[in-house]
Amino acid sequence: MKRSKHKLKDGVGRSPADMRPQSGLKAVEGLHPPRLLDQLRNALRSRHYSRKTEDAYRSWIKRFVFFHQLKHPAEMGEKEINAFLSHLATRQRVSASTQNQALSALLFLYRYVLKREIGDLGDVIRARRPKRLPVVMTREEVKLVMSRLHGQIWIISSLMYGAGLRLNECLCLRTQDIDFRVNNITVRSGKGAKDRITMLPQVVKQPLLEHLRRVRGIHEKDLADGHGKVELPYALDRKYPNAAWEWRWQFVFPQKNRWKDRRTREQGRYHMDESIVQKAVKAAVRDAGINKRATCHSLRHSFATHLLENGYDIRTVQELLGHKDVRTTMVYTHVLNRGGKGVRSPMDTI
Repeated sequence: MKRSKHKLKDGVGRSPADMRPQSGLKAVEGLHPPRLLDQLRNALRSRHYSRKTEDAYRSWIKRFVFFHQLKHPAEMGEKEINAFLSHLATRQRVSASTQNQALSALLFLYRYVLKREIGDLGDVIRARRPKRLPVVMTREEVKLVMSRLHGQIWIISSLMYGAGLRLNECLCLRTQDIDFRVNNITVRSGKGAKDRITMLPQVVKQPLLEHLRRVRGIHEKDLADGHGKVELPYALDRKYPNAAWEWRWQFVFPQKNRWKDRRTREQGRYHMDESIVQKAVKAAVRDAGINKRATCHSLRHSFATHLLENGYDIRTVQELLGHKDVRTTMVYTHVLNRGGKGVRSPMDTI
C-alpha cells in the first residue's frame, strides 16, 4: 500500500484506506497508520500517567495481540480479553495484581484509544488480591543493613528509612527540594501526583551536605565543558529556557556518566538508576544474615512501623507517607499486633 501524501499535524501520512484496522505485527508496532501504540502513548501522556505505567500498558497490549496471533484489538472484544486473562491466571499463574494490571491496560486501550466500552467480562477477571502484610525489619536489622552500605547508597537508604521515601521519590529529588534550614524534604509528584513534606533526618544532614558539594563540583565541570543540562518535568524547559542548566534543578543523586542526545549533541545527567540501589540493599540484607525478603521498600515499611511503635498517631504517619486513605496506613497496625508487641500468648501465662 502506497503511503498518502496527505499529512497530519504529527507528520504521519494516512489515507482513507489506512483508517481501517490493520492486522498483524506492523499495526501493533506502529509501522503503518493508525499507529496503535503511538495513540496509546498519547492517550496516557495526555492524562499524565507515569512513564512506568506507560511502559507496562504498552507491554500488555503487545502481549494481548501476540496471544491472538497478531489480530488487531479493534477486531476483538470481551471474549478475547477473557481468554487472555484466563491464560495469564491458569497457564502462566501470574499474581492477582499482575492480572488486574493487564486488565487495566486493556480497558484503557478500548475506552480511550478505540473508543469502545467493554461489556460483560464474565467471572474470570477481577482477581481477588490477597491481603499480605508488609515486610518490616526490626531496628537491629535496619542497623545491620545500614552498617553494610556506604557513600551515596547509604544516604539514599537512610532517607528511605529516616524519611519514609519511596526509592523513586528519593532518586527524583532535586537540590531545591531539600531545605537544610528547617530540615525538610519536599517530595514532588509522588505516587498519585501528590506533593508532600517530610523530615530530613539529622544523622543524614552533614553527609548529604558533603555529597551535594561534590555533586556541585561535577555540575560546574559539566558547565565548563559546555554541558550540564538536566531533564525538566512537563514543559518547564520551554517556559524557563535556562532552567535546565541551573543548580537548583539538578538531581541530588545524578548518574555517573552523562547522557548524550544524538540529534542535538546536548549532554547532561539524569538521576541514578534504581537497580544500583536495589542491588546494593539486597546484598546488604544477605550479608547481614537477615532471613526476610527485605527490599528498598522494606525500609519505608520499617519507617512507618517504628514511628507507630514510638507512639506517633496514625494520621501523622499517613501524612508523612503520602497515603491518600488512612486504611492504607492501617496495615502497619497489624504488623504491630504480631509477636511481643501485641497480644500476649496464653502459653506465656502458664
